Amino acid sequence: MNPQGGGYSPKDLKFGESGRTSLINGISKIANAVKSTLGPRGHTVLIESPNHTQGITVTKDGVTVAKAVDLLHPVENLAVRMMKEAADKTATSAGDGTTTAIVLTEAIVKAGSDMMKDNHNRTEILKHINKEVPSIITKLKSLSKPITKRRLKDVAIISANGDKTIGTTIAKTYDKVGKTGIVTVERSQTSSTYNEITNGIKVERGYNSSLFINDQKKDECILDDTYILVSDASVDNILNIENILKPIIQDRKKLLLICPCSENVVNTLAANVVKNGLKICNINPPQFGYKQHELMQDIAISVGATYFSEKTGDDLSLITFNDLGHASKVIVSRDSTVIIKDDAENGNVIEERVAQLWEQHKLAVKKGDKDFILSRIASLTGGIGVIYVGGQTDIEQKELYDRVDDAVCAVRSALLEGILPGGGTALYNVAKDYDALEDKETNLSKKIAYAILGKALKAPIHQILLNAGLDYKEIYNDIANPIHGYDVKNEVYGDLLEMGVIDPMKVTKHALQNAVSVATTILSTNAIITMARTYESNEADK
Repeated sequence: MNPQGGGYSPKDLKFGESGRTSLINGISKIANAVKSTLGPRGHTVLIESPNHTQGITVTKDGVTVAKAVDLLHPVENLAVRMMKEAADKTATSAGDGTTTAIVLTEAIVKAGSDMMKDNHNRTEILKHINKEVPSIITKLKSLSKPITKRRLKDVAIISANGDKTIGTTIAKTYDKVGKTGIVTVERSQTSSTYNEITNGIKVERGYNSSLFINDQKKDECILDDTYILVSDASVDNILNIENILKPIIQDRKKLLLICPCSENVVNTLAANVVKNGLKICNINPPQFGYKQHELMQDIAISVGATYFSEKTGDDLSLITFNDLGHASKVIVSRDSTVIIKDDAENGNVIEERVAQLWEQHKLAVKKGDKDFILSRIASLTGGIGVIYVGGQTDIEQKELYDRVDDAVCAVRSALLEGILPGGGTALYNVAKDYDALEDKETNLSKKIAYAILGKALKAPIHQILLNAGLDYKEIYNDIANPIHGYDVKNEVYGDLLEMGVIDPMKVTKHALQNAVSVATTILSTNAIITMARTYESNEADK
């Protein structure tokens, strides 16, 4: 019986130190599982999960380990969920660095818990920690270097957990597509891992009906030797495009419609695909507003199509077959479309367009506008590289796929913001600055904040050495040069950048930002409310 009527849901409450202790226990559990994977001598984790192939996965990928952790204790599990958020945000924004984010989060929380007492101004201390993040990032930027072709390969090898074969494959792929190109990772249908390079455009729009799919295994619509209509004018009646449909149907040609279509038109086209075997697909134009107009112009130039736009008063009913563009292949998935261009066509027009865009890039003031222009240049000039990952077993393929995907993202981040001396060395050098600041500081809140940062920023380098069975005090006893350190894999001291022991600046930055955000939230918590459960007597949880 429910004495309070519908909606009554009893809660458990925890306050102060008791609640924070449970949160820290949860943090320690997920961190211990994840941080064992950190570094070139990190260990693999065996996971049982119905979400993985055959119910088992073996991985050294931090975010995969983090996602697999769920705890019985409700408060501990809240901490786990917050740690997962730090890992997910880092993976989403930088593509790698999830393990570093979790190691930093745990270190800040534990250092804060040890150093902040009841008589301290907890709010002020945490405010000072948050205020120091931009300063830390500025110091990291001063250590960062632009990436070269050789260093690109080093980033790929390190991010793939020291696998030279994978690192070399990724580096070669990026070398071929260029810095503005796109590299994606797919599962191979064979046991071998290889790459394919195509000259194409990626549009962030997928098919408007699943009935357009002709490759059921991949849930894709794949069209070879395809004609393309490019328009932002809505096709509300099939008769609007009668002039181009007739030759397409008569000669059994293939057609991609990049234009908004009414539901009736989409259903009519889809029905003809299913019943009459037509090779047609429809996607919506990418982006919105002025960005849509610019991107559609780029697509039209790339494929040699006439762009019919409502904004310039074009009448779509006047379109002819000669106004269509052409591509050697089109791959349309649920969320995106890859248009593989004809190699030699429209070269001069594309070059002119790219030159105009570089001029616009110089004049653009806002970062968002600059990034948008760069993405357009990538679509027009860069290729698309696909790395197909194979394996002898499903488990091996899954583990390898995770590593390759992480490495590809890490290289992309390194290309964007440069690289730092790796192995946790960059953060370690910043930590030494905070040790010095702590000694000089007279304000108690600032002094404690500096002490917490000084200890926490050394955590990644401590963990990498611990995973390698090495003693931090023996290794880092007297190293003054900020780019010098210890190569754990080859057991030598030297210039880390020259030795190829490097981390992408973007990865380190986002790991730090997300770790501080989650850690300070946990440290500022004083009351925790969870759903009431009968877990307390469970011996396994004690």
